[in-house]
Amino acid sequence: MSFRILLFFMCLLNVSHLVAGVHLPKIFASHMVLQRNKPIPIWGWADAGEKVTVALKGFIAKGQEKTTKASKDGKWMIYLDVEKAGGPYQLVIKGKNNTVILDDVLIGEVWICSGQSNMGMRVEESANAGEEIVAAHYPQIRHFKVAWNISLTPEDDLQGEDWKVTTPENVGKFTAAGYYFARSLYEKLGVPIGLINSSWGGTMVETWMSKDAMQSFNEFSEVVKAMPASMHALGDKRRTKLANAINDLQGGLPSTAEVQSWSAASFDDSNWKTIGLPDYFDRKALGYLDGAVWFRREFILPDSLSGMSMVLSLGTIDDIDITYVNGVKVGSTPTKTSTGRTYILDPSQLHAGKNFIAVRIEDLGDRGGFTGKPSDMKISRDAYEQPLSGTWKFRIETSVDNNQFVGPNETGALLYNAMIAPLIPYAIRGVIWYQGEYNAGRAYQYRKSFPLLISDWRSHWKEEFPFLFVQLASYNDNNGSSNKGSAWAELREAQALTEQLMPQTGMAVIHDIGDPENIHPANKQEVGRRLSLHALRIVYGQEVVSRGPQFESMQKEGNKIVISFSNTGSGLTVHDKYGYLHGFEIAGADKKFYWAKAEIRDSKVVVWSDRVSEPVTVHYGWADDNMEANLFNKEGLPAAPFRTDIWKGITEEATFKPY
Repeated sequence: MSFRILLFFMCLLNVSHLVAGVHLPKIFASHMVLQRNKPIPIWGWADAGEKVTVALKGFIAKGQEKTTKASKDGKWMIYLDVEKAGGPYQLVIKGKNNTVILDDVLIGEVWICSGQSNMGMRVEESANAGEEIVAAHYPQIRHFKVAWNISLTPEDDLQGEDWKVTTPENVGKFTAAGYYFARSLYEKLGVPIGLINSSWGGTMVETWMSKDAMQSFNEFSEVVKAMPASMHALGDKRRTKLANAINDLQGGLPSTAEVQSWSAASFDDSNWKTIGLPDYFDRKALGYLDGAVWFRREFILPDSLSGMSMVLSLGTIDDIDITYVNGVKVGSTPTKTSTGRTYILDPSQLHAGKNFIAVRIEDLGDRGGFTGKPSDMKISRDAYEQPLSGTWKFRIETSVDNNQFVGPNETGALLYNAMIAPLIPYAIRGVIWYQGEYNAGRAYQYRKSFPLLISDWRSHWKEEFPFLFVQLASYNDNNGSSNKGSAWAELREAQALTEQLMPQTGMAVIHDIGDPENIHPANKQEVGRRLSLHALRIVYGQEVVSRGPQFESMQKEGNKIVISFSNTGSGLTVHDKYGYLHGFEIAGADKKFYWAKAEIRDSKVVVWSDRVSEPVTVHYGWADDNMEANLFNKEGLPAAPFRTDIWKGITEEATFKPY
């Protein structure tokens, strides 16, 4: 009987939109911003054939009213006439039995903010967060956060919070890149700005595009064919794959008795696998693993420090840890926190020579592992410091059945269906996008997949709206370089090619404000400002320099190569107190690159090396960590990284394969 009652109420929930009178998608709510200077679509659900009236009522402006009827499936849509920027308005939607009233509605500029974690990164996590939050009195900037969700088919509505007004109490949770972009625009335009933050960290470009788009691209045909019939089937497939991977990695999971010896200094871990730390173990070791993982390594304590206390620093850990030194528990953090792990080691816990650290990390969900900077991991006392980043041994203790078995990167279209499709056709000005880190290993394919996404969104909105994006910042992902090959450099190149290929696009170059040790650079203020420069030029017709120098052509002069640039603004300059250019490399036909000397000559750069008598190509900023590249225009915008050759890169064979 209880099961029948539960089933009855579940059925009521599933059909509630058919019997609850007129109602709207979650994106329509009080404090929202509607797009100015375009017809304004308003839509929702009601009883079949029900008359629906939508009125936009202004306290000063005249306002307007439109009427329609719900179709047989209960859906209705009205397009309000074009409105200028202003407000506040009241939006009133009236049906046969109920009325929905939305207050404090503004008309202005609406931008979707999408991508992965660098777009999702919040104001409270950005540089100078305290000062920025206190100063956040911009009531005409509004923010809507789309909640994380995935679906195999396009959803009618999304999950999300309410629209939030920019106040010190609210702004900390806003997308930092989006907020600073909006603030820069507001200071120039003086009109309301609405941000729709639909982002998810660690996600690939393919999950953000529709199934239709994937079907149009032959390289994704196998992915589309392999899409499962249900989320349950997708989860079962992931569970099986993870169990097989654990078995291949270490022969299954250990017994409780085995684990009891893992903290001991005398334990033999020679058959454990290795991993480079800090990093997420469920990114590098085993994808989508939640549960407990042990990590071990040794360190050498000098004789001069024998009998002294030491400080053990491990940086931030996701989620909870128990830490041992020489078999003795020295500390633990039993709750999830963003605070770095620092434990004081008593002299009795240490001895001169070899010492052993064991850390048990329990990941409760989502990502897990050592999440700080390499410099955060160390043994220290006073001026003495011994790094602990680098190679550690690891072994999995437990694997927990959880919702990560169905993650956003399992196949294509999952985030498009749940987090983009329900927004269409909400009137927008354009999109700002910060994504690509996840796709770096398939950078060559990104030359096609990224433009495909842009075209896909535009086709569904039926409008060629501006699409502004951020080029990857400096980050030492894998010590990538010209001689070794750099997936990050190739991804940046794919982004630059997209800007050249696609109309109404603009790329913010930010390698100079990256962080070689942190994939999430904190200076989102400058990211937002540089995106806003593109918007001011492309969208709002202002005469501003929005780009730094871009490679145009090369000419050989003896043992030198002369590089010509476009977008030089009022001239080239170098950001170095001694006036030296950095980041240029040169190679001959043997494809061996050497650091080059370079100098600015008028609006060009001359590049040479005494080690290359017959140069054929130049690279600039061609590395994972390219922060030293320091050519700018006098407007303060950095030159985009480039290469003058078309030699085969390290990602050309990598393609997206279904799980």
